[in-house]
Amino acid sequence: MRAQFSAALAMALLAGGCGDNSQPSPPPKSISVRSEQQNALHNLSESGLKIALRRAIYDSGKTCNTLTKVGYVQEYGNLSMWTASCATKRSFAIFVGPDGSVQVRDCKEVEQLKLPACVITKQPKPDRKA
Repeated sequence: MRAQFSAALAMALLAGGCGDNSQPSPPPKSISVRSEQQNALHNLSESGLKIALRRAIYDSGKTCNTLTKVGYVQEYGNLSMWTASCATKRSFAIFVGPDGSVQVRDCKEVEQLKLPACVITKQPKPDRKA
């Protein structure tokens, strides 16, 4: 008898959840977490950004003697994506994580890796004139 009552109560509760006429919940807001390192890159002048990205390229074991163009691409997951072009016509995608970690990829690889294209969407701040 008790089992029948419990089963009937469970069915009634399940049925009560059907046909809910309340307003749909709004879509969840995305949360962006950026580190001090990620934010600092956005505040650098063009020459400061060139120095930072060149160092990231060299620290990854790649080379680029002269950076000709640098800029912000987009956020990719929790990574800030930047790009840097060298005088040798080689370009790199630089991903900076919220923990300060850096990953450097040749821009020729990004399409096959299904990563965003190395297209600058935000130019760095111009250098101050002395």
